[in-house]
Amino acid sequence: MTVVHETRIGPLYLEASTDGLTLVGFAAPAEPGPVVGTAHLDLARRELDAYLDVELREFTVPVDLTGAHDRRILDGLRHVPWGSTTTYGALATRVGLPLSDSRRVGGAMARNPVAIVVPCHRVVGADGSLTGYAGGLGTKRALLDLEAADAMLF
Repeated sequence: MTVVHETRIGPLYLEASTDGLTLVGFAAPAEPGPVVGTAHLDLARRELDAYLDVELREFTVPVDLTGAHDRRILDGLRHVPWGSTTTYGALATRVGLPLSDSRRVGGAMARNPVAIVVPCHRVVGADGSLTGYAGGLGTKRALLDLEAADAMLF
């Protein structure tokens, strides 16, 4: 079952397994999963709210990326810190891929099942431009601005 969590950036669709969060999406999944991982869902809701209120910089909710496409890329993305960005090419290099695989990184970002928690919004074009985001470029800009504004306070 998919849980809809209303946030200041709009509804987020959440699912979890017994091992962790499996979905944070901007659209309802075509096939909702079973009702499991309710403790993970409760923690995810609290942490997403705290993140959007600039009270949380690092998520602790477990993430279950079992079956995720290009898991190596998503795991590498989890190390891009709050308030900073990386490029598709730099992320490719960080996870041991050639720079020419930046499109593969873009594909992995597009298929990221747990947006925000695994921060694909922190990946930008080589020239610093905003590129595709499942939640829309306005949402990507809002998330980056939220992090940048808070980072300037320290």
